[in-house]
Amino acid sequence: MATVAPSRPRPGGGRLFIIVGLLLALLAAGGVYLVGSLGGGAVGGGSTTEIVVAKQAIALRHQITADDLDVAKVSSGLVNVYTKKSDVIGLIAEIQITKGSLITSDMLARDIGLVSAGAAPAYLPLASGYVALTIPTGEQVGVAGHITLGDYITIIASGGLCQFPKACPVKPGVTQVGGNVSKTVFTNVRIIGTGPATANVQPAGGAATVGGTQGVNGGITSSLTLEVTQCDAEYLTWFLNNMQLKYSLESFSDYLKAPPSAPDPTCQDVLAAHGVALKQVEARYHFSALA
Repeated sequence: MATVAPSRPRPGGGRLFIIVGLLLALLAAGGVYLVGSLGGGAVGGGSTTEIVVAKQAIALRHQITADDLDVAKVSSGLVNVYTKKSDVIGLIAEIQITKGSLITSDMLARDIGLVSAGAAPAYLPLASGYVALTIPTGEQVGVAGHITLGDYITIIASGGLCQFPKACPVKPGVTQVGGNVSKTVFTNVRIIGTGPATANVQPAGGAATVGGTQGVNGGITSSLTLEVTQCDAEYLTWFLNNMQLKYSLESFSDYLKAPPSAPDPTCQDVLAAHGVALKQVEARYHFSALA
């Protein structure tokens, strides 16, 4: 049986297809440029807005700082995003957030107690040269349970003046009556943990509960974990053993602009702590001068 030979293409026919394809590609590129120009740079047209993104990788349970954040222009209409860095600073990452990711409210929590500990790193968010110290608290000592993670508190020490010899010098035949003294001994102390109950915790995207003090586990928080230098940890331990402590919650507007990020020059590391007794407390705080 005879076979039919395929027809040969006409000379120059392929060149025509190449020219047509090139023209179509140029037209498509021009259309994309025109749409992008009219739409303000947004994909698919429409207006754009600035939202907060991760400037670097953010670890699970990390308390977010300004250095972790950047802004990017994207299409309007996105939900659960943040338009201001200040709304994100201080919140806690509930997941691992990759660099460049849009940060949404369902990624964050207001308290570390809401973040699953199953995959959590075995460390607290401490700056170099700082340690964690846990102190007891209660309803009347700790502002009725309103102190929570990320807050800053002031610590007041109260006790008898006569434990400071210069305030109550011993005189033969005279009974010492020195009264009591109260003095602020620490300010701007950062809270990095509460337990076992957690008061007033809400997801980052939830509305705050006004006036409520009931923790998610029931009851008022019974302890506060602080970020302090080892030197201050020694003084705090002395006060816990020898005086009564009470805490006041500082105004949010008075918080430090950013948590510590470098060692304290007055106490570079744990080796800088050399012990605390009555002599060192009096030299630092001058309780006797209040007599």
